Amino acid sequence: MSGLLALLDDVAAIAKVAAASVDDIAAQSLKAGSKAAGIVIDDAAVTPKYVTGLQPARELPMIWRIARGSFINKLVFLLPVALLMSQFAPWLIPPLLIMGGCYLCFEGAEKILHVLKPHASHTSEEASDGDVAHLEEQKVKGAIKTDFILSAEIMTIALSVIDSDSLFVRAFTLAVVGIGITIAVYGVVAIIVKMDDIGLWLTRVGKTEVTRATGRGIVAFMPWFLIALSVIGTAAMLWVGGSIIVHSLHQMGWHGPEDLIHSIAHSLGQADAFLEWLVKAVIDGVLGFVVGLVLVPVVTKLIAPLLGKSAAH
Repeated sequence: MSGLLALLDDVAAIAKVAAASVDDIAAQSLKAGSKAAGIVIDDAAVTPKYVTGLQPARELPMIWRIARGSFINKLVFLLPVALLMSQFAPWLIPPLLIMGGCYLCFEGAEKILHVLKPHASHTSEEASDGDVAHLEEQKVKGAIKTDFILSAEIMTIALSVIDSDSLFVRAFTLAVVGIGITIAVYGVVAIIVKMDDIGLWLTRVGKTEVTRATGRGIVAFMPWFLIALSVIGTAAMLWVGGSIIVHSLHQMGWHGPEDLIHSIAHSLGQADAFLEWLVKAVIDGVLGFVVGLVLVPVVTKLIAPLLGKSAAH
């Protein structure tokens, strides 16, 4: 009997440890997911463009293929690399975050410059490629490549805010963040790209004028919504990119930029927590835009041609 009681005590102790680990994973996942929010918004804003120009019946299958590629990116490739890095080379995390932040700043600044100075000539993918299946394959591959970069940044950000020494907690937290964000992003994307079809369906089958008017309203609203989503995504990229660079420099020992921004935000915020956060976010966004402006000619005139030449060889 005493042996059974001892076994039950051991089981209870294991259960308590497991419950604590689950709570720890949940808390760490929520913290990590919130830090990656800006990239998540951009991911949701970028993806719909990859399924435009094709038959509506192919939109959801394409989104599923991109989502499946995103799961593979995060769980098969990036998760093991992130765990190995955290275990054996944690000093690599801040420099990698700075590289990712610079990429976000470049993307955000390039989008703004493209709006201000649109390219005069660009060929339509549909016009240049009559093979629909081949075009779909190209779009899916392009989306998965873009997702890989954004997923790498999401996983690195998540890893940087996990303050547990347990490899188990780090692994499961990254897995939870990766799975949760992928489901959220591509679930939202699926809804966004099908809203036009839902609106058209309501205008056809609606039995009341209110239902049909709702359908017409959805159809009219979606182009404006996509523009707003793109603007929010671009702002989020610059804000997150600037914030990542400043905070990573702080972790590497250069405290001046973060301390200065915090001081300005505190003085202008006037003890209001939200206003202080807003001031800091604006400063980070402006800094991100400046960094992006510097990087645009470097990437487009130097790095991109070099990569093109290496790919050709």
